[in-house]
Amino acid sequence: MGETIVNYSNIFKSFGEVDVLKGINLDVKPAEKVALIGPSGSGKTTIIRMLMTLEQPTSGTILVNGENLWQMEKKGQIVTADEHHLRSIRGDIGMVFQHFNLFPHMTILENCMLAPTIVKKEEKSEVEQQAVEMLEKVGLGNKIDLYPSQLSGGQKQRVAMARALMMKPKVMLFDEVTSALDPELVGEVLEVIRDLAKEGEMAMILVTHEMDFALDIADRILFLNDGVIEEEGSPEEILMKPKSERLQDFLARFNKR
Repeated sequence: MGETIVNYSNIFKSFGEVDVLKGINLDVKPAEKVALIGPSGSGKTTIIRMLMTLEQPTSGTILVNGENLWQMEKKGQIVTADEHHLRSIRGDIGMVFQHFNLFPHMTILENCMLAPTIVKKEEKSEVEQQAVEMLEKVGLGNKIDLYPSQLSGGQKQRVAMARALMMKPKVMLFDEVTSALDPELVGEVLEVIRDLAKEGEMAMILVTHEMDFALDIADRILFLNDGVIEEEGSPEEILMKPKSERLQDFLARFNKR
C-alpha cells in the first residue's frame, strides 16, 4: 500500500459564515480502510460528500489517482472542473448513504442494473447477470423481483451496497449507513461491510458511530472535532489509548451506553 489513491490537501469548507472544515490533510492508500469518528457537526460527512462531488471545497485540492478532482486544465489554464471531468473521476468512487436512495418504482434488480447500463453503457444481459450475483453476495439473491417497499431497512441498505458495488469502485464511501436502521437490523448490514473489507480490494472511508465495528474493520481511525483532525492512529491507539481530552470525553459517552 505504498501509493495513494485519495489525497486531501489543506481542505477548507464553509457554509455561509460557518466553517465546517479547517485545513484537512488526509491520504488514503489503495485497499486501506479508514474510519472517521467524532461528534455530530465535526465535518465527517462533508469530507466524503466532497469526494463524491456532492459538496465543493471552499479551498484546497482533492486528488483521486493523482488527478485533481475539482479543477482541470483548459487551454493552458487551471479552471473549475466541468461535469464531464467530475463524472470521469467520480467513476472510481461509490457511496452508500444513510437513507438508501433506492428508486421505489423499480425492483431491486432494476435498481442495481440502472447505473451500469446508462452510465457505463454496458450490455444489459451481462449487467443483469452481474446484478444477480451481487445481490446474492449481499444475501438477497432470492428477492431480486421485489420492490424497495417490500424490504426491511437492513435489506434496503444491502441493496444500496450492491448497487454501489455494481460500478466497480476503487474507493467506497459509507455515511453512517446504520444510523437510520432499527437496532436489530444493524448487525446484518455491518456483516456485509465486514465481508467486503475482508476481500481487501477496495479502499473504504467509513463515517460511523459503531466503535466496536471501527475497531474491528479499520486500518486507521481519524477523530474529527470542530472541523479538524484532532487525533489519528491505529484503532487500538485511538479507541484504547486516546490522548486528547476531547477524544476521551467522546469515547466515554459510548462506554456508558
